Parts: sequence; structure tokens; C-alpha cells
Amino acid sequence: MKFLIFLGTVRDSTPPKPARLGAHVAKACMECLQSRYEEDEIELVDALDYPLEPVFKPHFAYPKSKVPPALNELAKKIESSDGFIMISPEYNHFMSPALANLLNHFGSSLFSYKPSVIVTYSAGQWGGVRAAVGMRTFLSELGCLPVSAMIHVPKAQEVFAADGSAQSGVDQASWFDYFGRAFNQLVWWAQAACEHRAQVDPHQLINGFKRDPSQRNAP
Repeated sequence: MKFLIFLGTVRDSTPPKPARLGAHVAKACMECLQSRYEEDEIELVDALDYPLEPVFKPHFAYPKSKVPPALNELAKKIESSDGFIMISPEYNHFMSPALANLLNHFGSSLFSYKPSVIVTYSAGQWGGVRAAVGMRTFLSELGCLPVSAMIHVPKAQEVFAADGSAQSGVDQASWFDYFGRAFNQLVWWAQAACEHRAQVDPHQLINGFKRDPSQRNAP
């Protein structure tokens, strides 16, 4: 299995401190996955590495010869992946604008028929749970249906250090067991979907919307 971890924050200045709290959570997720699923390939996709144009233009709208190389490369990674871990802080009770912007650059056909896990965090007590509610709808529309278990990390700066290790006095094993509930679901669904895709191509069975919005219209 191949999984992409999307880190949906581009904040890289202070205040607040630490500036990139999501990076702590992302590294902890990577460490958990790599320690428990050694045969799987895990790769981090950091929204900060994709300084996108201020005028929105999706990957599939470019002429083939003019697609930005970074978007083209990420599209290939998404298409070849078996599942996704979506990490987001909470902005006005919704997911990170940086994560939504990055994901919106790609058509749902790249994400479809693959599972995802929602991971949210905050510096406060709620752990981004309100953002997670909206993320379910967003990810379902992309076709990468979220598994039922979610991961929320309140007061993340007190839980994980910058390298993803547990802060002093924090029981990392207990946190990784909590992560594991969602990651086990992700791996199970990803394996099942991968095996079935090998037998039945869903994109042949159900045509994607690739030409214009009118394809969604009822007769």
C-alpha cells in the first residue's frame, strides 16, 4: 500500500508559537504508520511546498504542455496512492484554506475509490473537531471517503515535539494506539479497494466528470 499524508498548513511565522504545530502532528502520524505498517510506503505532502498561483486554476484545466511540473508530479502521486491522511487545523470552524486550495487543484477522479483519514489538531482544548465535520463532506465529494474513526489532538504543543516524539510525561504508546484505530480502518479499506479495483475498474463502470459541469445535470 502507498499512502499520502497531506499537511494542510502554510503558517510559518510567529505568533503563535510554535508556528507549524501541524508539522509536529504530521511527523507523529508518520512515525506511527512507519512503526506499525512497515511494508507500506508513506509520503508527506506539505502544502507549504506548493506556492500556488493567486488566481485559482485546477491541474486539469491547463493545456498538457503548460501544466506546472509540481502539480503534475503531485497528480501522479495522488493517482498512484491507495489512501490518504488529511491533517488540518481549524479555521472558523472549517478546514485549513491551504489544504482546501491544494486539494481543489485536482479532479476527484484521482482521489476516488480510495479511503482517507481525518486528522485535526489545535493549540486549544477542542482539537479541531469542528473542522473535521466539514472535512467529511469535502472529502466525500472528492471520492476519498473518510473512515469512521477520526483523530483529534487538542493542545498539540503539549503532546508532540517538533520531531513528532512525545513530550515529556506523555504516553506515546497510548496516543499511537488511539491513532491506530483510524489507521487500521484506513489500511483495511485500502487493501479491500485495491483488490477490487484490480478486478473491476470503477472508472469504466462509473464515468467521471471530466468535460464540463453539465455532466452532473439530470436529464
